[in-house]
Amino acid sequence: MSDKPTAVRVYLARVRTALADLPASEIEEILEDVRPHLAELEGELGEGARVEALIERLGTPESYAAELRASGGYPPAGEGTTAVLTAAPSSPSLLKPRIALWGLVISALALTLIAFTAAINVEPDALIGIVLPAPVFLISLVLLLRGGVEPVLALPEMARLRGSLNRLREQEDGGKFLGYLGSLKPAWWVLCALALLTFGVLLMLRHRQAVLLLPFLLVAGVAAVWAGPRLRADRRLLWVAVPVSAFVVGGALGGFGAAVDLISNRSSYQSASSYYPSSDQYGTDQLTYGGQSIGNVYAFDAEGKPLTEVYLYDEDGRPITLTRYGCERSSGTKEKIGSDNRFPRPRIQQGVTDDQGNFDGYNGYRSACREDPNVPFSAAIPKVTAPPSTPSSTPAPTGTPTPTPTK
Repeated sequence: MSDKPTAVRVYLARVRTALADLPASEIEEILEDVRPHLAELEGELGEGARVEALIERLGTPESYAAELRASGGYPPAGEGTTAVLTAAPSSPSLLKPRIALWGLVISALALTLIAFTAAINVEPDALIGIVLPAPVFLISLVLLLRGGVEPVLALPEMARLRGSLNRLREQEDGGKFLGYLGSLKPAWWVLCALALLTFGVLLMLRHRQAVLLLPFLLVAGVAAVWAGPRLRADRRLLWVAVPVSAFVVGGALGGFGAAVDLISNRSSYQSASSYYPSSDQYGTDQLTYGGQSIGNVYAFDAEGKPLTEVYLYDEDGRPITLTRYGCERSSGTKEKIGSDNRFPRPRIQQGVTDDQGNFDGYNGYRSACREDPNVPFSAAIPKVTAPPSTPSSTPAPTGTPTPTPTK
């Protein structure tokens, strides 16, 4: 038999200390009643279970002793040595355990959001945001390593969480659900590793510089596979498993969103010859035809004369609007002034003016912008002849339309 005390023996020793003001015979009777339950719980947690695992399920030995007092009808602990032992360690040290706990929670939430953003946009640059929660996580990790996980597990918020889980376990459906989740744990850690590796490969296929992320994602996956099965014995490994799980969940949600967006875009795809306006990467309205964007539309009458103040609509009466540009008078630069369906647009010419105010597209001194309303080309409209009515015995010669040369 090993001389190293088991988790149950260490836990019961602290319970005994918390009950020290009671008669020795009463203490032994209380401990004999709870020892089988603790031994059974230790067996569920597996070989090598730590005291922290018992604290997570039952609370601190001091709070457990207080529950035993209440259930046995014993008076609360007095103001003597026991009160000092139970109150002194917890009150001054609540701040650091809380920082350790909530630093982990905040870091996990931030990683979820970062992974979601990177996955839904398939953009590795979004992962640079990891540097933002990194200081919070490092502070949390340092406080954990210095103070241990036991003060964190003894926090009131953790006690409330344990109480909620215990009540859920007592329910038939809730117990089955938690048991089912527990059975998935081994597969979950392997799935995390595969998800991280897949995520890195997809980013690399989209952006070659993402190959630099692969080693980090691979290390995170190996850490998850290693730390996950050991969580029961060492709760400090939550500071490895929780961030990795949060990143995987965020990436999975983002990947699902990206897939839904891709499918919806394909289903609503418009042909390359569509006249409906779209937007470029800057949000500017565009008109496309034959796969190329169109910035202006010119209309001519049957005599080849250009028309002005033409308003365009589609077959449903919807205006075909485009972004309209003009010249900003104070700075002499091109600016967006709105959207409408009036054509043709004035051509915006960017250039410079000399000292006399003459506009020049190449040489001069001051930047200038000019709106040119003229049509930059002429159009030869073919003449359409009426079809012959009734063929006669002597066919009359018909004229061949001559195209008008471009002026």
